[in-house]
Amino acid sequence: MAGGSIKGITIEFSADMSKLNAGLKKANSALSKLYHEHRDGRPLPSGKALMNIVELMRAIVFPGYFGKSNVMLHSLEYPIGANLQEFRELLVEQVMAGLCFADEKNDDTKEDCLVSSRRKAEEITDKILVRLPNLQETLATDVEAAYNGDPAAENYGEIISCYPAIRALTNYRLAHELYILGVPLIPRILTEMAHSETGIDIHPGAQIGHHFTIDHGTGVVIGATCIIGNNVKLYQGVTLGAKSFPLDENGNPIKGVPRHPIIEDNVIIYSNATVLGRITIAQGTVIGGNIWVTESTQPGEHIVQGARARSGINV
Repeated sequence: MAGGSIKGITIEFSADMSKLNAGLKKANSALSKLYHEHRDGRPLPSGKALMNIVELMRAIVFPGYFGKSNVMLHSLEYPIGANLQEFRELLVEQVMAGLCFADEKNDDTKEDCLVSSRRKAEEITDKILVRLPNLQETLATDVEAAYNGDPAAENYGEIISCYPAIRALTNYRLAHELYILGVPLIPRILTEMAHSETGIDIHPGAQIGHHFTIDHGTGVVIGATCIIGNNVKLYQGVTLGAKSFPLDENGNPIKGVPRHPIIEDNVIIYSNATVLGRITIAQGTVIGGNIWVTESTQPGEHIVQGARARSGINV
């Protein structure tokens, strides 16, 4: 029986401490190759700061619905300007942290690394600021698509305030811009934050057009190399995934290979449908619920259970 004391409280446990320590040391050695080799003094991404960035982003593109609710139209530029300033400061720091995180093998001194990473982070952040009006316009089309596609919605404000798809898409559209600008790690954290909040899992590498909506949303998965056109609607539980991964000579997955579906314009995919592989779901296709699709469709095709012989599609 071994034991210890913390502030006068005795704790007893039946274990050989020397064997336990030896076992933990061996396990740590075995796992060491999986650890991130963080260099002392270099910043790490902050979940709290990224949550603040998301809240500021939402307050900037949907003023009054997020952030301060008592904004006035005649003075709207002032709270937006203040939010933009804070947004820029926080985003520079987090982009720099992401760059430093991915630069673990750089032998530059801490000071040199921070200077070069900050300069690049400021350039990237300023590009994001320039793109914010376009992001806002695209998100407005997503709100419109959700409203037009749901007879239960009474107004646009209800969509912005209540619908999880808008929250998930706000995170995704910011994350995607950071992703295509080459920012490591941060885009994935942003979309996983939305995943935790809404149950909607969109990889930041996916490409999604305007007037996109997800009704209900829970359980939707959109893979990294998925391409989605305009005026596309998904329902809860839809998976746009991969069938398999090509392997290299050592049996490891080859990264970056297109492996997810291409969804063309004006497609509707109903709840719990699974669409797998690098196939094309053609313009105007409607896919019914609880269906497994692994082959491309024809324009305007309707794929429903029991229609396998007619459509020629694996369902």
